Amino acid sequence: MIIDTHAHLDGEEFRDDLHEVIRRSKEAGVGKVFLPAIDLFSTDNILKVCKDYAGYCHPMTGLHPEEVKPGYGEVLTEMHRRLLDNLSGRTPEPRFIAVGEVGLDFYWSREFQEEQLKAFEEQVRWSIETRLPLMIHCRKAQNELLHILSQYKDELPGGVFHCFTGNQKEALAYLEFGNFVLGIGGVSTFKSSHLREDLPACVPLDRIVLETDSPYMAPVPHRGVRNESAFVVNVQQTLADCYGVSAEEVAVRTNANVLRVFGISV
Repeated sequence: MIIDTHAHLDGEEFRDDLHEVIRRSKEAGVGKVFLPAIDLFSTDNILKVCKDYAGYCHPMTGLHPEEVKPGYGEVLTEMHRRLLDNLSGRTPEPRFIAVGEVGLDFYWSREFQEEQLKAFEEQVRWSIETRLPLMIHCRKAQNELLHILSQYKDELPGGVFHCFTGNQKEALAYLEFGNFVLGIGGVSTFKSSHLREDLPACVPLDRIVLETDSPYMAPVPHRGVRNESAFVVNVQQTLADCYGVSAEEVAVRTNANVLRVFGISV
């Protein structure tokens, strides 16, 4: 059994057939699926999915950098309140397992750069306060992101640098943060990807977790269709091939990493 540590199964893309998606995931050997939030609305949807599939789907909460807009401060205040209520047991909802999906994204625009920086740093402090790991999104912002994280390096409980697609230098910079791992998904299977060479060169298997980022970036041979958690086995096999180990060893090693970072096992 393996774990998909990042899938947006709460999205509209799965509205009509989520039960079948979950069934295929289980049949493929996926033992658990972790669901990151992007805002308050998605947090509500995620909690519903995780209640419907209790013990199989696990929720996170956080404000995605692309959702940082005017009024974001009020959103963060409400998210923080709900996070603390959830962890205290004052609500009957499934327990949050991480702060995420949070981070920085300057790929399309830097219009809200300062707001993104402030929002990310605040949510980093939530992670320290609650001892929940971070699920981090970063595009075109590694320097700024590492600058913030470095200020809290000795206090951070750990987390995942989600959807890692960088080079060896970028990987090594992330791995300077103890108990953080790289989330590897469908991009590793693409013909154009350099990850199959760069990862074995500098990233040990005990610093990797598997993910799909469903419904986005479906791996080969499913490119061009909606991604889903069952397809994480293609990522698993790609890593097995490039590290020269069995798929079973990839499962054992990455599951151990999930247990270490999230405290959750299959």
